[in-house]
Amino acid sequence: MQGHENNGFQADSPSIPGQFRWSTVIENGVMVDGPKQRRNSRGTDSVTNNSSTTTLDLRGTEPDGESAEGSPGRDQWGKGIEFLMSCIAMSVGLGNVWRFPFIALENGGGAFVIPYIIVLLLVGKPVYYMEMIIGQFSSRGSVKVYDCVPALRGIGYGQVLSIAIVSTYYASLMATTLKYLFESFQKILPWATCDERWAGFCIPSGGAGSSAAGGDALNSTITAAALSASNATSAVMSSSAELYYRRVVLKELDNIDDGIGLPDWQLTLFLCLSWSIVLLVLIRGVKSAGKASYFLALFPYLVITILLVRACTLPGAINGIIYFLKPQWDKILDPKVWYAAVTQCFFSLSICFGNIIMYSSYNKFRHNVHRDATIVTTIDTFTSLLAGCTIFGILGHLAHVVGSDDVGSVVKPGAGLAFISYPEAIAKFDVVPQAFSVLFFLMLFVLGIGSNVAMTSCVMTVIRDQFPKVKNWQAATVIAICGVALGCIYVTPGGQYILTLVDHFGASFIALVLAIAELIAIGWIYGVDRLCKDVEFMLGHRPNLYWRLCWRWVTPLLMTAILIYNLVTLQPLTYQGYVYPTIAYDLGWCIAALGLLQLPIWGIYAIYKQEGKTLSEKVMNAFRPTRNWGPIDPTLNQEYKKFIHQE
Repeated sequence: MQGHENNGFQADSPSIPGQFRWSTVIENGVMVDGPKQRRNSRGTDSVTNNSSTTTLDLRGTEPDGESAEGSPGRDQWGKGIEFLMSCIAMSVGLGNVWRFPFIALENGGGAFVIPYIIVLLLVGKPVYYMEMIIGQFSSRGSVKVYDCVPALRGIGYGQVLSIAIVSTYYASLMATTLKYLFESFQKILPWATCDERWAGFCIPSGGAGSSAAGGDALNSTITAAALSASNATSAVMSSSAELYYRRVVLKELDNIDDGIGLPDWQLTLFLCLSWSIVLLVLIRGVKSAGKASYFLALFPYLVITILLVRACTLPGAINGIIYFLKPQWDKILDPKVWYAAVTQCFFSLSICFGNIIMYSSYNKFRHNVHRDATIVTTIDTFTSLLAGCTIFGILGHLAHVVGSDDVGSVVKPGAGLAFISYPEAIAKFDVVPQAFSVLFFLMLFVLGIGSNVAMTSCVMTVIRDQFPKVKNWQAATVIAICGVALGCIYVTPGGQYILTLVDHFGASFIALVLAIAELIAIGWIYGVDRLCKDVEFMLGHRPNLYWRLCWRWVTPLLMTAILIYNLVTLQPLTYQGYVYPTIAYDLGWCIAALGLLQLPIWGIYAIYKQEGKTLSEKVMNAFRPTRNWGPIDPTLNQEYKKFIHQE
């Protein structure tokens, strides 16, 4: 295939076939074919010929007085592979390792996997590709990207608020992971044995290699864990792994009626360490994040592979894997299964949070995002299945030791799956359980860091886009300090109660509503036809019928159905059976309102700032792209406007 001129972007750009030539430049205000342009040190575009050099500054101003987003000094990925690795590190996270296996088990094993793959094709992949397109095309962050529909810029602000909330408690999970990682270096894993204070209601979780585990005690250990995992409230005995997590690590309260307590000093130190690592990556900017992504993306696969090989050598592991993948066909038509599949795909890929738009905005203009979207969404699904096979291989071994065919009885949902069931399973390994524990929790930490870097980078990009004079280290330091301060709430004895509340109202609910608004904004108001023209200008080809149908009809309608189902089946939020007081619900709805009110607030502001003699004219202009909408490069922007007019 013969390629065409590419405006100086050489590294990873594919050959672009098509009728529109990319070598057009501007000479004396007239678009002509000519020699290549170059970027000068000030970031404006210079057109070079044999006689003179003309510097053009075509950035213009927005109707509301703001300068065009994306300063001339905007960072770019060093290589295209760094963008791909960063997307993998962002999308492949804790949700793949602990949430996917549990959700699959709860919703029929293989019967869940089938709807999940269908949802991936109808929701995950189309939205992922759409966000990559709009971010790379405009070189704008997750807020300024809505210059395509200024009245809906509140979507971006709401998503930034949501992702900032998630990043605060995500780091607290990293702190807990670090706690377990450091404890894994002890001669005997501390959660494998019972503390003297738990005498009478604790059964050790360790295997035969543990000094506290006797011969017949092993069976009673796992029986107690199974009873606890199946929420048998009448069970008095608890495993040492569960007691260690709740009483030593969390120091968890029975309720928060009297407050949440003071932060645990050890978890606070680990919280600071987690944010320090994120800070170091952020200070160096996107190129540093790109270099770190090689390790953040690849290392977890090394650990998962080691654990999978080890799991497959354990007695009973095959039964666990079959239990995980065997379909329960009576559940495949259950709406709850499809709802679970959509939400898992939604949060696993990190779509509609602004992260993907932010990362792709640092791409070179001709980068092949279609290829990357396909690779990332496929790898994310493969990782979920791989992690599921690994985890249920281990849990199948646990069931084999007990002598039970019910693998589901040894699984704890949510955080308990990572910090109770997995540590308990590792504690029963006869050979060097410490090594497997170190590998497992190091993998969890690396997965968490990769996702947290993406989330905080999204917030930092918005800050720097709004305030170009703010340096990387300044924005990153402020974010890290705020993250530690807010994160201290989650490392208190009542922190898990607050985490559950904030996650429900500040992340899940806000994200779902804003996701639908984003799909309407880009697919309907900006328009699928205009988006397809943008793709043709950028990549040289129009998206096919599959993409157009998903963007216009299938994905927004499916997401709307999910929201309606969520509202119809809404139930009071609880944690470990504890019903929150009224003031907690009031706080939760205030957080949700803060995110959703960004839509009308910024919509009214955009209408107020628009040019126009009448209110209706201002409203119409607020739902049209701004004058400077298009590629951030001035020359490309002029070419784009000519391309659109030709169409």
